[in-house]
Amino acid sequence: MSALDTISVNRDDGTPGFGIYLHWPFCAAKCPYCDFNSHVRHQPVDQERFMRAFMREIAHMRGLSGPRTVTSIFIGGGTPSLMKPETLGGILDAVADAWHVPAGIEVTLEANPSSVEAERFRGYRAAGVNRVSMGVQALNDRELKFLGRLHNVEQALGAIRLAREIFPRMSFDLIYARPGQTNAAWEAELNQAIDLAADHLSLYQLTIEEGTPFYALHKAGKLTVPDEDRAADLYEITQAVTAARGLPTYEVSNHARPGAESRHNLTYWRYGDYAGIGPGAHGRLTTGDGKIATATERHPETWLAKVEEGGHGMVADTPLSTEEQADELLLMGLRLREGVDIARWSELSGRMPDAESEAFLLDLGLIERIGNSRLRATPQGMLLLNRIVTELS
Repeated sequence: MSALDTISVNRDDGTPGFGIYLHWPFCAAKCPYCDFNSHVRHQPVDQERFMRAFMREIAHMRGLSGPRTVTSIFIGGGTPSLMKPETLGGILDAVADAWHVPAGIEVTLEANPSSVEAERFRGYRAAGVNRVSMGVQALNDRELKFLGRLHNVEQALGAIRLAREIFPRMSFDLIYARPGQTNAAWEAELNQAIDLAADHLSLYQLTIEEGTPFYALHKAGKLTVPDEDRAADLYEITQAVTAARGLPTYEVSNHARPGAESRHNLTYWRYGDYAGIGPGAHGRLTTGDGKIATATERHPETWLAKVEEGGHGMVADTPLSTEEQADELLLMGLRLREGVDIARWSELSGRMPDAESEAFLLDLGLIERIGNSRLRATPQGMLLLNRIVTELS
């Protein structure tokens, strides 16, 4: 049993918290829409060697952050469910050795249905994972093939059933606004997903990211995605259906039953501190000299060599001015249905929101006040967050 003695409680007192993000960069295949830091290796990865490197970088991040109480841990990728449970257990034990990790905090593992095995899932649970996030992406085989996924619907359903059996909490992702997707087809697929869901869904619009195979196809005119109006229609259907079914929006793309929101992701959106560990991980840490933005080497083997030589794979530790922090707080907080704490934003920025800009956005129906203390985007404003942030900052 891991030193992380986790249980099913998700303790969330409304504060940003302190999260730990662990990035496992390896995948069995690269999806054509994905621009995450993921890498395919055709030879077995030396997991023990990478585990030791994670341990060393954890120790380095502890030196930067000082003593903290961890409120959530998230293991992302890549495909962390390709890890052996003992690899993950060793990494989580190192986190518990470095910081104070109370019983009951949220510990999430990303998993792909194609790499799910009952024995491995039980091993992750024994290591301390109490929440799993499944990369399902679609609930029909033709669309899964289009998205480059290695699993089929039958495997996805089996993985969901297994996750619900083993883990106290479970979420899964779907991608919508796919080529040719109709309102009726998405509504039916979404209702099917809610029937399967435990307490949380992440629902993302398909975006064409530069450098991906889908980008090349789109640029060549061989891939057409819904235009802005069609995408907005699908987004509105998403909001209406999830609200009616008891999983309302709490962030632009995330839906949960009350109390089942992702504690770790709330730490990002509430602009808390988090340590980013592993190849290509980013972090935000408050040190004795102020808040810094950290980033590590993206290429896994290069990161490994840097850690083995110098104790960490960081390539950036950039100081953030209070003005930059205020901009980030606004950008992240407006993604949340709870909105932004105006006093906190003003303390960082040294000013109140511009009254003329706020009035303009209020008249357009893009933002609204929650009493006198908070500002949030309306459902319509959620589609235009960059414009809102530009106007207000």
